Amino acid sequence: MDAVRLILASRRALAASGEAQETMAEVWQAQALAQAIGSRLAVFGPPELRGEALGLTELAGRGCGVLDAPDLDPGQLRAARLTVLDDARQVLLCLGSLLGEVGIALVGMASAAADEGTYWQCMEAIDAADESRDRVLEMLRRLADRDQAVPEKEAG
Repeated sequence: MDAVRLILASRRALAASGEAQETMAEVWQAQALAQAIGSRLAVFGPPELRGEALGLTELAGRGCGVLDAPDLDPGQLRAARLTVLDDARQVLLCLGSLLGEVGIALVGMASAAADEGTYWQCMEAIDAADESRDRVLEMLRRLADRDQAVPEKEAG
């Protein structure tokens, strides 16, 4: 399935989640999807993105690791359905938005946490989501730099 469609499905599911456990499962799904996208970009993406994409893979993996993995059937794992990543810029724009929404959801959960363990789990996941988003923004900047360099070369 196309990365953008999967990201949009994750955004809808995160927005519709109600209980803390459901929200945590959607946060985990979003981080797993970011990890899969980073991995795909590291292998098949534009060369100038590969280092940052590897970083995204690691950070998103850390984001999954600090959260309790949800009990999902294999067919429910959105990251496993990723097959197409056509437009890196569009994917990164959408992924950046998703990671921002993940951070907001986690802040709300941390604020309402009933126990210290959940609070710290949310704080670590916030950090991972924020750093993942920073990687996404850096990749977008590199794409913009590349696109600006191409017309200058053609004009010279």
